[in-house]
Amino acid sequence: MTVAGTSHAGADPLRGARILIVDDEPGMRHFLVNTLKALCRDVDSAENAQAAETLLDSRQYDVMVLDNIMPGQKGLDWLGARRAKGGFTDTILITAYADLQTAIDAMRAGASDFLVKPFRSNQILNALRKCLELARLRRENALLRRELDTVASGNRRKELIGASPVIAEVRALLERVAPLSTPVLITGPSGSGKEVAARHLHGHSGRGAAPFVPIQCGAIPADMIEYELFGHGAGTFAGAQAGREGLLAQASGGTVFLDDVSELTASAQTALLRVLEDGVIRPIGTGRDVQLDLRFVIATSKPLQEAVMAGRFREDLLFRINVIDLAMPPLKDRGTDILQLADLFQTEIAAVLNLPQVEMSSTVRQAMLRHDWPGNIRELHNFVERALIFGRFPLETLGPVAPPGDIAPLEDVEKREILRALDALDGNRSEAARRLGVSRKTIDRKCATWGL
Repeated sequence: MTVAGTSHAGADPLRGARILIVDDEPGMRHFLVNTLKALCRDVDSAENAQAAETLLDSRQYDVMVLDNIMPGQKGLDWLGARRAKGGFTDTILITAYADLQTAIDAMRAGASDFLVKPFRSNQILNALRKCLELARLRRENALLRRELDTVASGNRRKELIGASPVIAEVRALLERVAPLSTPVLITGPSGSGKEVAARHLHGHSGRGAAPFVPIQCGAIPADMIEYELFGHGAGTFAGAQAGREGLLAQASGGTVFLDDVSELTASAQTALLRVLEDGVIRPIGTGRDVQLDLRFVIATSKPLQEAVMAGRFREDLLFRINVIDLAMPPLKDRGTDILQLADLFQTEIAAVLNLPQVEMSSTVRQAMLRHDWPGNIRELHNFVERALIFGRFPLETLGPVAPPGDIAPLEDVEKREILRALDALDGNRSEAARRLGVSRKTIDRKCATWGL
């Protein structure tokens, strides 16, 4: 789901902005609309607070330009009441009375800026640009604080690492669909790198300068998930003294990564389907629609078709998100990517913890390639971190070699037996070659292919 007009770093922030003009003077409304309509995405106008209320209840605006002195109700009084009910729109107050008290009252009511009539077109344009830029910075700040609190450092990687055929295939598919607006469903076992794949997609999508918002659906209490995603008005639930913008609105223009989507409640699934269909959310308790511009990447480690059959997941939502299904391979299927990732993790973790790196001997590498890594990349990351803390690689934690299945590919059998022989003979390649009945050159060539 997307809407034209996504803003990018370096672009005029007015280009993608929706502006609402509220002024009872026809001449001022006409001047502002004519000044802004060629520069902004949308410009609407209202002659009083009541007409503005109707517009704000039906759609979202980035900035409202509000006159203070109007018939019926002063702009400041109306703005204060809206803020108390959970209105989120940034506001520039315009007035012919330039006294200090009005300026103080404007700030207390939640106005972002204050302009005195008469003003020139460049003054209102500069005020709008500053207001839009400050709003962008506030959102980025909030999202960065949230990410620092909730996301492990390994998940903030922006590119998929590895040269194995399976990961090269994943990378090629991600880059093929990156420019499109179609939702992407990423499946795969826990810890296989689904969030990193989503960040890779975001970085290649043309939205890389806009927010990337990861949301772990299973980590948010079921009774709070809709408030977190869609936002809420003041007093919507106990303790909600003020309204709050939801995570989806904060991500507007960028990419939302919904992990563990099977954990969403039934009502949240219904609301998500609506967002995917028409790009609209309704903050809880506001009765007001908010139009968004988002790319959705959705992930699950559980089979969604089984959840549909069990009545826990909406079938129409599955159809909507399952346009492009990308399966992340388990770590055990990525060959020597294991060693490349381990080297990378050791460099990163050693720098963060200020610890010396540990030699990754041939015996260690063989054991790592032999292990099945049921915890996938997360297990490998933890294994490397333990090695740095204790000054050695704890191979005993990898356990015995898993028994082979009934039928295994010949290449896997060959690799397993060569590594088993080298392990039993303390890395003596000549003796391993003699016992396996192959040449030393064959062992050397295979080990080079596996990065040993």
